Amino acid sequence: MHVEIRGAGPPLVLLHGWAMHGGIFAPFAERLAQQRTLHLVDLPGHGHSAPRQGAFNRDALLDQLFAELPPAPWLGWSLGGLIAMQAALRAPERVASLVLLCASPRFVRGADWPHAVEREVFAQFEAGLRQDYRATIDRFLALEAHGSDHMREELRTLRAEVYARGEPARHALEDGLHVLESEDLLTGLPQLAVPSLWIAGRRDRLVPWQGMQAAAGLCPGGRFLRIDGGGHAPFLSHADEVAEAVLAFIG
Repeated sequence: MHVEIRGAGPPLVLLHGWAMHGGIFAPFAERLAQQRTLHLVDLPGHGHSAPRQGAFNRDALLDQLFAELPPAPWLGWSLGGLIAMQAALRAPERVASLVLLCASPRFVRGADWPHAVEREVFAQFEAGLRQDYRATIDRFLALEAHGSDHMREELRTLRAEVYARGEPARHALEDGLHVLESEDLLTGLPQLAVPSLWIAGRRDRLVPWQGMQAAAGLCPGGRFLRIDGGGHAPFLSHADEVAEAVLAFIG
């Protein structure tokens, strides 16, 4: 697994979102690296990390991450946030605190969880990967940038970065969509043993801010911050504001 280490100070782990790699955090990471030693992960099958062999296994992925990373606060964006939640619930001694960027304990809408997208959205992306790989990724990037105060600039950045370290492995993308569609950590949040900060974009079309606010309320010590001009990637559009909040939270 490829982990880029940069900066100075206590460690901080960063996990990227679906189809991306650790390089997507670059401008935001520059601000964090002034006070923290960053461990920027490329998840298996993304960026410079080789794909995992065989079927996806959540526990095996967490084992690999724990083997590669020091005990530290974890920051996760979208899919990376879901993985960070799983890590904190399983091994709070390894995850000092959580920062969730536009991430949800459940990405699919249900009668008891209206703050999400319909399951059909993920089915469409799964079908699209088989029919037109690059066009499907581009549609996802457009959805991520939609609504942001800086939508055009944000979309240009996402498009420039997504293949900057090569194409993500198709089965890694399929695995990621399956995780987003199937994982449900709602019942675990009241048992979360580490403090958490939930940072939402008010205009996010993938993870409604109301869901992140509700999730923060379920967590002991949970805090919530809304970036009013942000979409699904506020660390791109509002890097200074998000970095300041993260550094203040993790101390």
